[in-house]
Amino acid sequence: MFSRYATSLAALTTFAALQTSSAISTISAVGSKFFTSDGDQFFIKGVAYQLTPHDPLIDTEQCQLDSSLMKQLGANAIRVYHVDPTGDHNGCMSAFADAGIYLFVDLDTFTTAIYQDEPYWNETQLNDYKKVLDEFQQYDNVAGVFVGNEVVDAANGSDASPYIKAATRDVKAYRDSKGYRQIPVGYSAADISELRPMLQNYLTCGGNSSENIDFFSLNAYEWCGDATFTTSGYSQLQAAAQNYPIPIFFSETGCNTVPPRTFEDQAAILGPEMDNTWSGAIIYEWLEEANNYGLISYGPPAAATATGAVGGYTRSGTPTPVSPDFTNLQNQWATLTPSGVKLSDYSASASALSAPPCPMSSAGGWLVQGNPALPTLGQTLDRADTTTAGSAGTAGATGTGTGTGTATGSAATASSSSASGSTNSKPNSTSGGREIAGMSIALVAVMLGFVIWL
Repeated sequence: MFSRYATSLAALTTFAALQTSSAISTISAVGSKFFTSDGDQFFIKGVAYQLTPHDPLIDTEQCQLDSSLMKQLGANAIRVYHVDPTGDHNGCMSAFADAGIYLFVDLDTFTTAIYQDEPYWNETQLNDYKKVLDEFQQYDNVAGVFVGNEVVDAANGSDASPYIKAATRDVKAYRDSKGYRQIPVGYSAADISELRPMLQNYLTCGGNSSENIDFFSLNAYEWCGDATFTTSGYSQLQAAAQNYPIPIFFSETGCNTVPPRTFEDQAAILGPEMDNTWSGAIIYEWLEEANNYGLISYGPPAAATATGAVGGYTRSGTPTPVSPDFTNLQNQWATLTPSGVKLSDYSASASALSAPPCPMSSAGGWLVQGNPALPTLGQTLDRADTTTAGSAGTAGATGTGTGTGTATGSAATASSSSASGSTNSKPNSTSGGREIAGMSIALVAVMLGFVIWL
């Protein structure tokens, strides 16, 4: 009797969580803007949220604590880089939905990401992407999914770009074959001045919506200290985004080279200088770590062996705002409420948007010539084949890619990259854009210990 009661109670709890998370409007991409299912334009006020290396969305109590404070902050979105599709996410997704907060989630993992050093796209990768999509498509507060994060961060790696499109093609085909709602599928790019305009246009060119991304986002740390719209380089970003046919936003931002952070760039992004083109920004990051990008902490630095600590920082408990950064951002967002346009008034304008021309390759620069045929599932880029390399994108694609990749970038090391116009204090992100330096260093330590044990 008791076991049947417990089973029924568990089922009711799960059903209640799903019902709660489905009470929020869904998000779709129409033309160059995001809209809610109520027909209102959606502007992102987001925070990067990755408390643990593999999944911060399985601890319901922690999500409730964090989402409550995020609501006070004025956030309406989070970005999560890595999740475990086998976990139970009902409680956390319900908590964030209750707070009016949407999720942008990366589909890749440390072992299935596409890397520019050895680009391949295979069934193992696709199947793992499918698992994440299968799990999170059920939640109405999923605003979008990323097929890649900073895959390309150097000119000599730009020939990996067709593999981003191949992943987009196959994820969208799977989404549609399963009858899932049209969850936007997009890409998060490194802010590299010599690559950004070409990659931005390449991922939306060619006229085939089944292969093109639904949104483009940028990890940019150009606006530092007392910079302005012009000196920061934002004016250049705005110029390059004019007439862009899909939504574009900042998937990471928040330079910290001149503390405290005042987040004055938010007034540009969500104000009249950019809000007709850009759809908002995601601030890096929620948790304070050694890189000093956090908006909150769960207590003082802890011993590496302390329970619940990774990389010397506690990752659970009651969140305490980091002063004055938290309040500075809260005050900025409180004054920025762009009304945008109603979907009913915008539809005609959206249909008039056209895709940009596909960029041509150049010596020592962008390597993809026009709009070549995309890699098929199982192909690997062979750069030794110079007869087609740099002109066909899938040049010398051979055999099948290996089943797993190797975590690079800040999952293994920490460095920075430069961008247009000004200093770009990108936190620990190079090839592959692996995030969260503190956790990454801890993860490497664990892996080294395991190797020694073997």
